[in-house]
Amino acid sequence: MSVEKRKRNYSEMEKERIFEREFLPHIGSMYNFAYRLTFDEDDAKDLVQETYLKAYRFLNSFQQGTNAKAWLFRILKNSFINDFRKKSKQPSKVDYQEVEAFYNSDSVDVSMTTDLRVETVQHMIGDEISTALNALAVDFRTVIILCDLEGFTYEEMAKILDIPIGTVRSRLHRARNLLREKLHTYAKSMGYNK
Repeated sequence: MSVEKRKRNYSEMEKERIFEREFLPHIGSMYNFAYRLTFDEDDAKDLVQETYLKAYRFLNSFQQGTNAKAWLFRILKNSFINDFRKKSKQPSKVDYQEVEAFYNSDSVDVSMTTDLRVETVQHMIGDEISTALNALAVDFRTVIILCDLEGFTYEEMAKILDIPIGTVRSRLHRARNLLREKLHTYAKSMGYNK
């Protein structure tokens, strides 16, 4: 059956019912995935919002009875990649007048501006697994999140990532090895010998 034949025109009431039943229960997982990709709360929220807007807009192409969570993850992943490509082609923008005005104002706490790196590092201590996972390239990080944190099957991951199952398996194997290496290095630095 072709994609065109599977599409259905739902009424607004049916759309809302399907949306609430099939998609809204996954909003927490969607945010977690988005945050792991972007490392920024606001960007993650924007990405989830964009994903849900697209899901609602293209609800007619969703086939009821299939994995709604996998469908949403695929939309989110594609949106992230598209946004990433768009941003990487644009030069960085900094409002130097705003930065200068801030640092020249009387309200600047000098200790805050000089010890910012220490504050950032303090939030990372104790969260070694997350730090090691976040240090992986996005392709490796994504397969670990989808498989080990979200519990998708290889087949579902292949559909979400739009790659063959063999590539999913090899990428996951390599990602787990890279993560193990990063955690092994950390464990040794903490005095664990095994």
